Amino acid sequence: MTSAFSIQELMPTDWAALIENELATGKFKPLEKNILTAYQEWGEQIQPAPENVFRALRETPVEKVKVVLLGQDPYQTPGLAQGLAFSIPKEIKPGWRSFPSSLRNISKAIALDGYQGLAHGDLSHWAQQGVLLLNATLTVQLELAGSHAHLGWQELTDCLLYRLALQKPQIIWLLWGSHAQKKKVLIEEAAKQLGQVSPTILTASHPSGLSVYRTQEPFLFPQDTASCGHFKKVNRLLRQRSEAEIIWS
Repeated sequence: MTSAFSIQELMPTDWAALIENELATGKFKPLEKNILTAYQEWGEQIQPAPENVFRALRETPVEKVKVVLLGQDPYQTPGLAQGLAFSIPKEIKPGWRSFPSSLRNISKAIALDGYQGLAHGDLSHWAQQGVLLLNATLTVQLELAGSHAHLGWQELTDCLLYRLALQKPQIIWLLWGSHAQKKKVLIEEAAKQLGQVSPTILTASHPSGLSVYRTQEPFLFPQDTASCGHFKKVNRLLRQRSEAEIIWS
């Protein structure tokens, strides 16, 4: 059981440098207090473990970020959350009941884009290629989806996203679902500050469950006949910039 929770100590230094002014003012002290209380009261019911809360930032340093894929909060099913949005441990196989529907649909979309589908749900190989897999809320209580949404995490992640957009205007943003799409305001405000005409934002429905089909911008089309095409679009944009493509498979 943790006796302290310090953003300054747990967050990688390059990311902490992005928000050094806010850290210096103590803006996130209430968040630290809330998260420490949660870990102390609920122990391993809070996921991921403290050392993995900022894993997405650790796996994808600021200088390597090419793509940002935003999630909402960690998986609240035991054994799944590992600090990377949408990602789960490698040993959980696609055929297992615990394999999330979002990852099944992501795998279908990858295959429809002409790549090989996922052999497992561990997306750390994406993170290491420059795909930031960041949730808006970085902790959750098991079996209670969204339980930490009001503890202050979004103030921190919004700050990180805004500063990142200011520093790296060429980032490709993948916003799946209405929750992620609310962050367009932050991204567009940063672009406006830079005098950028329009940031590169790709939007679609969230890939989980049946919602994958049910918007004007479906992630998958009915009967899985086509996808939003985001995976091939990202690689086409990277090629145009003479940057290495993402190996999605």
